[in-house]
Amino acid sequence: MAKKAAEVPVWISLDPSSEAPIYRQLYERMRGGILSGVLSAGARLPSTRTLAAELGVSRATVVTAFGQLLAEGYLEGKVGSGTYVAGSLPDDLLGVRVEQDLRPGPVPSGRGLSLRGTLLAATPTTIVRDRGSSRAFRPGVPALDEFPYGVWRRISGNVWRRPQEAMLGYGDPAGYWTLREEISAHLRAARAVRCVPEQVIVVSGSQQALDLASRVLLDPGDAVWVEDPGYMGARGALSGSGARLVPLPVDEEGLVVAAGIEREPEARLVCITPSHQYPLGVTMSLARRLELLGWANRSGAWVIEDDYDSEYRYTGRPLEALQGLDGEGRVVYVGTFSKVLFPALRLGYLVVPPDLVGAFTAARELTDRHPPTVEQAVLAEFIAQGHFARHLRRMRALYAARQATLLEGISRQLSGLLDASPAGSGMHLVGWLPEGADDREASRRAAKQGVEAPPISLYRTHPGGRGGLMLGYAAVDEAGIRDGVRRLAKALGEASGVRYQASGKRCTRKPSVEDATIGGEGFSGGT
Repeated sequence: MAKKAAEVPVWISLDPSSEAPIYRQLYERMRGGILSGVLSAGARLPSTRTLAAELGVSRATVVTAFGQLLAEGYLEGKVGSGTYVAGSLPDDLLGVRVEQDLRPGPVPSGRGLSLRGTLLAATPTTIVRDRGSSRAFRPGVPALDEFPYGVWRRISGNVWRRPQEAMLGYGDPAGYWTLREEISAHLRAARAVRCVPEQVIVVSGSQQALDLASRVLLDPGDAVWVEDPGYMGARGALSGSGARLVPLPVDEEGLVVAAGIEREPEARLVCITPSHQYPLGVTMSLARRLELLGWANRSGAWVIEDDYDSEYRYTGRPLEALQGLDGEGRVVYVGTFSKVLFPALRLGYLVVPPDLVGAFTAARELTDRHPPTVEQAVLAEFIAQGHFARHLRRMRALYAARQATLLEGISRQLSGLLDASPAGSGMHLVGWLPEGADDREASRRAAKQGVEAPPISLYRTHPGGRGGLMLGYAAVDEAGIRDGVRRLAKALGEASGVRYQASGKRCTRKPSVEDATIGGEGFSGGT
């Protein structure tokens, strides 16, 4: 027996003076009634003719409103019977109705992390917790305010106006071919890297490059030489693969190869930053580079060369990459666009020996299939049109000036508290504290003054060594650098008995016992 049609609801009130069309008002009122339950599931509605007469509107208005509700699934029509409220509403299909407590419970016994997961979870990932705007002296961040956004926007618009069909589908796991050609040409000219486009594999930044190399080249338990102090991201990728890290000292010529040969001569791999050691900033000497390559060739070890910011060199000609000296195909070269363009781009690259291309490409595909193709196409055009080279030239001059400003400020306001020397390349300086000073406490005091200066000891595996602070100068303009120096001087000066007047000139007083002690370690007294 057919259901009796519902009476015209009293809550269907239409406003002729409203800017909303009458059909839209009727649609909204009926949809609201259905969702609130006033019109229950399965209820039969009046005919469009009857409802139009009751509401005093045209039948076409009611037909239009019903048609919209039918199309969206709120109503359903039955031939020869009428129109009914749908049994299952579309809104119910957009979410899950649950009554139970959704808070996570404890991990069942025997279902904890894997060994790799445990290693990754225990590895320090970053010292930057504040993801806001750049400030003095956050290292590793380029001058984002100086990037040619207008050029990038124009190129991006052109790419999107005429996108190739292949660009919108699944791409080559090794990367967009045109970008690989541009990267190869740039590296050959600027870094003396010996490569062809087929050897270039595009990745999501240098961190993924390090992780990929660890997956392809290492087995659990393999010994790996690492710099001490060194880049924590590299240690995380290597230890996460199950490698056994062998920290080696760094001196004025770079990684001490002889120490590695003595401690672990059969190591499987070495990960280094030869052009601008991270974080100390030293450049590996030619003799030390040849010594390292000789050992790698004899032992069959792999070398990962992390060339993270070598584009910024301020004195002399650009240095030849370690990979360019490699005649046996033992070096895997890693580069990134995060330091030269902007970190959010998330594009970097590997240059791998020819016999490793297949393995790295397969691993790249299994990791996340391929990098974003449109961004690669925009970057390829940015390089091909000469904007990349121009941007590098501008940033070299800008960063050199900012480094000079930082050194001048340290000399004037931090004499006796912090010692820094000019760096021939890179985006940061190391400010060395007096002997015996606790750099972690100094870093904490700086943070209270709004200055970000990571301690060198944070990058060390073995305790000891002179304390120092990393001072990034690339991302902050000269006024910000001067202000940062004043704040840092206040932080370090108060610890050593030095007080600063508003003019920035130092004045002294006799330090107290409390002033001379910071975190159990003593700073030198003020001058």
